[in-house]
Amino acid sequence: MSVPVVLGVDIGTSSSKGVLVGLDGTLMRSAVREHAVDCPGPGRFEMDGRLWWEEFRELARELGQDAEVVAVGVSGMGPCVLLADSNDLPVRPAILYGVDTRSTAQIARLERELGAEEIRSRGGSDLSSQAAGAKIAWVADEEPELYSKARRLYMPSSWLVRRLTGAYVLDHHSASQCTPLYDVGRLDWHRPWADTIAPGIELPPLRWPGEPAGTLTRQAARETDLPEGIPVIIGTVDAWAEALSVGAHHPGDLMLMYGTTMFLVHTTPEHRTWPGLWGTVGALPGTYNLAGGMATSGAITAWLRDLFGGAYQELLQEADASGIGANGLLMLPYFAGERTPVMDPQARGVIAGLTLSHTRGDLYRAALEATGFAVRHNIETMRAAGGDIRRIVAVGGGTQGGLWTQIVSDITGTPQEVRATSIGASYGSAFLAARLVGEASIDTWNPVRHLVTPRPDAVTQYDQLYRLYRQLYPSTAGIAHALAGRQHR
Repeated sequence: MSVPVVLGVDIGTSSSKGVLVGLDGTLMRSAVREHAVDCPGPGRFEMDGRLWWEEFRELARELGQDAEVVAVGVSGMGPCVLLADSNDLPVRPAILYGVDTRSTAQIARLERELGAEEIRSRGGSDLSSQAAGAKIAWVADEEPELYSKARRLYMPSSWLVRRLTGAYVLDHHSASQCTPLYDVGRLDWHRPWADTIAPGIELPPLRWPGEPAGTLTRQAARETDLPEGIPVIIGTVDAWAEALSVGAHHPGDLMLMYGTTMFLVHTTPEHRTWPGLWGTVGALPGTYNLAGGMATSGAITAWLRDLFGGAYQELLQEADASGIGANGLLMLPYFAGERTPVMDPQARGVIAGLTLSHTRGDLYRAALEATGFAVRHNIETMRAAGGDIRRIVAVGGGTQGGLWTQIVSDITGTPQEVRATSIGASYGSAFLAARLVGEASIDTWNPVRHLVTPRPDAVTQYDQLYRLYRQLYPSTAGIAHALAGRQHR
């Protein structure tokens, strides 16, 4: 391959993905390394951080063979907490983002000590299972011997940057999800709280995603077979790299990511806070976000496939045949608790209306509709917070096939743009890398392929079902909480 290319790699929940992209946006090669998440106890989700570098090396060697790689972009799931010692050896497995709900006691303590309103005002978000700062506090409280060895904080993207360039650095967006350690108004760590909550940790200097982190070291070149000295970008959290991959980073835009979990990122020109949402800084300077995320979405469809068997395409066909309302089924998609706007780690999945006549297609349809209702709940909350959503751009593997995106547009009553390339965060990271070495426009790289428009009759029917959906959680929450207390895995 004689043309210059950029390498983009994203470390995700269920896999690491790499792409080799020409400087005009043409996808040349792609590769995936699947991996599993460790679940050592109820509400605990972890991963060995060393795996992130191992899979990056494998992807780089496979994709970069005989290619003229001129820059590298990285991203990863987040916010995660990987604590390492002074020799950059992890002291324990990385604690994952909001799906990990272990820090409930630390959240309650920090709210008492610092004040919930003060935390939201300074940090942009309420403390929740998404808050990386509370998870650092959990390690300090529950594993003091391991914590005493910790000196640095990493997330997947910054871990890769350290291995590639030797730079210890984190992007502003990722830092803004380390609530309550970061001050959104000052765009910097809030040292009084950081020194109290994360004593002994040398918090990384902060830069913006897409800025140069450094160049590939000789050691990293040996391990990856990439050219020594090529530039590497500051990375960021996967959902924000995904938003960049489809051009959803302007004020008024909402990126809707269809994946293992569902993520929503609405860009605003000023900082906003609201209970039940995450207020963060954006991926680019001068932007802010109201963000939301579901604990499960595609994870439920994968669970159903594992239970019932069959290929995804077959299940989608059966779900399509089931029709609006899934033959009288209604589901709460809280199978791993719920993040925004419910913010309830003890919430649980509910399937209401089951009879002996229901099929796997009905259940699959109910799962797709449940995620659509949850998306609408998040969008309504963002608008209540003052968000001005003028354009929705869909991205991720769930956009393939068309049924899921159609259901979401019908439930929300809003169109969705689908771009030509929906690979996701790895493509967005490659785009940022390309901007380091030349001119690159995402509208040229990744033009709009089609528009998913809501169907008026379906919108009317889903309005009625949405009212029932909103009643289902408060009607069953007490029972779900009691059952959650009896669950051991």
